[in-house]
Amino acid sequence: MYRPLVQHNRLGISVYEGPLIGVRHVQVFLYFLLLTYTYCMRTVLSVAIVAMNNNSTTTNTDIETFHWTNQSIVLSAFFYGYILLQVPVAQLGKKYGPKWMLVVCTTVDSTSFLLIPTMASYFGSIGVIVCRVFQGLAQGGIAPLVHTLLGCWAPAAERSVLGTVTYAGAICGNILSLPITGVICSSWAGWPAAFYLFGALGLKWVILWMIFGSNSPSEYKTISEEEKSYIQTSLGQRENKKYKTPWKKILTSPPFWAVTLAFAGANWGSSVLLTQTPTYLSKVLNYDIRTNSLFSAAPYVAMGLSSVVFSSVCDWIINRNIVGRGTARKIFNSIGMLLPALSLSILGFVSKEHAGLSVALLIFNGGITAGGLCGFQVNHVDLSPNHSGILMGITNSSTSVFSIIPQLLVQFMVTGDMTDQSEWRIVFLISAGVYFVTDIFFIMFASGEVQEWNECEEIREDAENPEKQKEYTKE
Repeated sequence: MYRPLVQHNRLGISVYEGPLIGVRHVQVFLYFLLLTYTYCMRTVLSVAIVAMNNNSTTTNTDIETFHWTNQSIVLSAFFYGYILLQVPVAQLGKKYGPKWMLVVCTTVDSTSFLLIPTMASYFGSIGVIVCRVFQGLAQGGIAPLVHTLLGCWAPAAERSVLGTVTYAGAICGNILSLPITGVICSSWAGWPAAFYLFGALGLKWVILWMIFGSNSPSEYKTISEEEKSYIQTSLGQRENKKYKTPWKKILTSPPFWAVTLAFAGANWGSSVLLTQTPTYLSKVLNYDIRTNSLFSAAPYVAMGLSSVVFSSVCDWIINRNIVGRGTARKIFNSIGMLLPALSLSILGFVSKEHAGLSVALLIFNGGITAGGLCGFQVNHVDLSPNHSGILMGITNSSTSVFSIIPQLLVQFMVTGDMTDQSEWRIVFLISAGVYFVTDIFFIMFASGEVQEWNECEEIREDAENPEKQKEYTKE
């Protein structure tokens, strides 16, 4: 069933609101599953590394354990690979289509993850670092490819919700992996079983994607003409149209740099929350591994619930013209960055005797950062549906260093006694400052409008030609 004709796209062409449930939702569900599994594989080590270096966490004394002094280096190794291939993969995905490149990336990611127990046994922390670098290389291509797909499948009127549902997979991955890993590590099966479980789930997704995934509405054989027309007219797409990447215009665009800086701040904050929370709960607040993993997952449960509310409200106020798209992005980005800055600042001064309050602040921090999913995260597609994958590749790769720096900061700032809260306080305050500065830049320069460099000159001329406009719609 279709809803009434209610809007016009930027070319002045009438656009029907699409079916309530359609093929685009199947595609977004697959993206959600992909990010769920990849983030499971990204985060398991944050909890498992505690068990890998402490044989008292399991009832099975035959499980091999280690005594690594470079744990923060091991945790950050993922990001060394993550930086390298994002832009090249995004460019190839735009040129040849993302579907089969996602197959390759996810297969490499899952296989590298499955090999971690074996590599740890034979080569120690160096073997795990190698696996994590390969995981980073593979996962680095996933986000740009997914953004390319969103640029083809997510209509403007549904962009906040569909984009947030997609990236809620990252939240779900953290929610699932942290407590499940804690339970597995404390069980007779021991820490290796966690790597085998989630690696197998990643390979299972590859099979689902090969069967049901598609590059675009025009390539999906069984999509209805109505839904295909709705998506393409909403995005101003033409069948099989290829666009050259306007590198110079992208790199000199203030709204693009606003997204980039916001991404940097979010990466820094999420890196502290994701990889250091289990260590903080264990060393400073003295929680055992099972309780630790549950509390480590709690911020992501809050984030998942908040993302549903934030995305729905964001699209609602945009579609009813309560505020403009750009203003909405700035409002929700500020919710997702300024409030976490405040909570991290307070967290650094909460004493060990009030561990419950510290946990509550960590949960609040995780929940409120969901605002960023409706801010900078989907803003790539706002600026340029045609080049959203390239934008994501540039921002995600160039700002990945801000995921590495906090790990190194902990390695060198929290020295000797990891139970010293005063040293952790410095880490939290620096993170709060990064959140604040990057959000202010986003407020000043961000935009919610499609940028002129999204389209080549030929398309802009077509927009003025009534005969050419017929190619965009089914009459």
